[in-house]
Amino acid sequence: MVKIYTKTGDLGETGLFDGSRVAKNDPRVNTYGEVDELNALLGVVLGFIRDDDDIRNCLLTVQRELFVIGAHLADPTARVEAKRGEKASLSEDQVTRLEQWIDAFEANLPPLRQFILPGGSKGGAALHHARTVCRRAERQIVALSQQEPVSPLIITYMNRLSDLLFVTARLENLRRDRPEIPW
Repeated sequence: MVKIYTKTGDLGETGLFDGSRVAKNDPRVNTYGEVDELNALLGVVLGFIRDDDDIRNCLLTVQRELFVIGAHLADPTARVEAKRGEKASLSEDQVTRLEQWIDAFEANLPPLRQFILPGGSKGGAALHHARTVCRRAERQIVALSQQEPVSPLIITYMNRLSDLLFVTARLENLRRDRPEIPW
């Protein structure tokens, strides 16, 4: 049986996908850590969303794709797809699917004419929180891309994901009869 602790990080280093070792505060580690935090927060969100909900199904797919993004960010030699195959690929189709979800969910919402305060139902408020964590992760990815190669598709995906999280927060609040509070 494999133990959860390896003791290899006890001196403040961690391993990247290519086997290299870096400090745990390395920009690359910070970046995929932000994506991991977002993924964990989406797990919290799922605790508030009904099991039969289309938002839930969407977020489960997103969680899997965030693992792919994390793997890419943890791979300075960009060999994750070669090692893991299709399971570790990121494509324009995934961004397009995010856009389709945004359009479908937004079709159920009243037009937004002003800024709204984040909050509402537990699920809606958690989705608003997830949106801000997504934006932070996106900023960290952009910062990393200014130092090291990062697929522009990752930045696009994260940008679109934050839009999706905003729309799903609004929809979750509408479905829970929680009115939006204008700024």
